[in-house]
Amino acid sequence: MGRNFIADRQFKGVNWSLEPFEHGDYENCHFSGCNFSNANLSGLVFADCIFENCDFSMAIISDTAFRSVQFRRCKLLGLRFDQCNTFGLAMSFDDSMLNLSSFFKLSLRKTRFYACLLCEVDFIHSNLGGASFDRSDLSGALFEQTNLEHADFRYAIHYSIDPNKNKLSKAKFTMPGVLGLLDRFPIVIE
Repeated sequence: MGRNFIADRQFKGVNWSLEPFEHGDYENCHFSGCNFSNANLSGLVFADCIFENCDFSMAIISDTAFRSVQFRRCKLLGLRFDQCNTFGLAMSFDDSMLNLSSFFKLSLRKTRFYACLLCEVDFIHSNLGGASFDRSDLSGALFEQTNLEHADFRYAIHYSIDPNKNKLSKAKFTMPGVLGLLDRFPIVIE
């Protein structure tokens, strides 16, 4: 049996947490106000797709491919991006909530996180070289052995990054946020 190919379609307000999702490859599709929470999206391919105002909370994305995918105003709580298909992985996130998600060991070079909630997100061993965290909240986000070279934290808030455990060459910071690089040290800043 052949694999389904769905292209150039718009999906609005569909609740895939209740009805079965057609498995296959989705190309250049636009999803608006859809509910994917707790849905099994394993093995699907999304290429050049846009998701707006969608809820993916706790969706299963094992071996799911996200190739040039944009998430806008989406709820992506507890997603295991570290289990998705890494071939051609390219995503951007605008005004989205990704709390408790995992990007463990992923290559996310130049990924854009704009005005996102990234609380307690796992970025351990990830490659975030050139990534942008403009206006994003990184409270409790985990960075260890993470490549943050050329990453932009100038307008990010609440990050805590140990310079001894991460690559920070040419990363961009501003005051007072840069103090998040010093909070791991037993020093007093006045």
